[in-house]
Amino acid sequence: MMNIEVFIKQRKAMKMSQTKIAAGICTQATVSKFENNGKVPSLNILNQLCSRIGLTVDDLYSDPEVSVVALRYQLDDIEDALMREDYRFAVKELKNVDIDKIEAPLYQMQFYYLQGMIRTLTNQKLADILFDFSRILDDLDEKHQTIFTQLSYLGSGILYLRHRQEARAKFFFNKVIDYLQQPLTVPEREDEKKFYLRRLTLIFFSAEFLSQQEELAKSNELIETGVQLCAAEHLTYYLARLKFLALTNAIVTNQPATDIQRLYQETLAFARLNRDVVTELKTASLMKKWQATIAD
Repeated sequence: MMNIEVFIKQRKAMKMSQTKIAAGICTQATVSKFENNGKVPSLNILNQLCSRIGLTVDDLYSDPEVSVVALRYQLDDIEDALMREDYRFAVKELKNVDIDKIEAPLYQMQFYYLQGMIRTLTNQKLADILFDFSRILDDLDEKHQTIFTQLSYLGSGILYLRHRQEARAKFFFNKVIDYLQQPLTVPEREDEKKFYLRRLTLIFFSAEFLSQQEELAKSNELIETGVQLCAAEHLTYYLARLKFLALTNAIVTNQPATDIQRLYQETLAFARLNRDVVTELKTASLMKKWQATIAD
């Protein structure tokens, strides 16, 4: 028996209205009749509606606790760990995800992005990482319409930077930076909160790259963009890391001690708020070095 409640819960979890999910596929009335009266639309329409929210039609016939809902929470937990730099947890949990059992393209893309990025940040084999990102760029999002394309570009840039292939790294980072300079619009199929968090991932790593390239003015512009996005959307995940990067740039450019102390306090406050132990330790180390230089 079809469990329509699985569809409704997933749509609401992705914060999509009936009108939004129906756009370009069918009428809002068709979705309403399906959800409220159990009138099932044609298989073609149902397939498209399910795909838009990361489901397959088969998911509507299975136990939500052991299917797509559980998978969504599992992948989101891994992505949260990635943003907190808790790579140990992310690596361990990713091993428990069976990619062969993921049918929805949305979650396939999330899986390959997470696997590629985690492998990149933990210095795994280059060939394996490039395969992960190519699954998105050349197959799952070959038209490059989702944010996972930009995240794959970002991962590729970080990968080449870590392998000291600077020209290739710049090629991919420039793609991401160009994307970030375009007007901000949330794609129809995206969960807004996830989209903004992923955009913050793009912003932070791009700002960090520009800082490493000694393009500090551009780096600071991106940092400010990220801070404003955090404030507008009430997101705190990246605030500590963005403030730490601003603190680093301030020290490098010999900003007044009062500005550096302010950024230091802000970084610590947000790190503690998010239980971001990594950033808290990095901040303490950076300030110790700075204080040693001004003491000399």
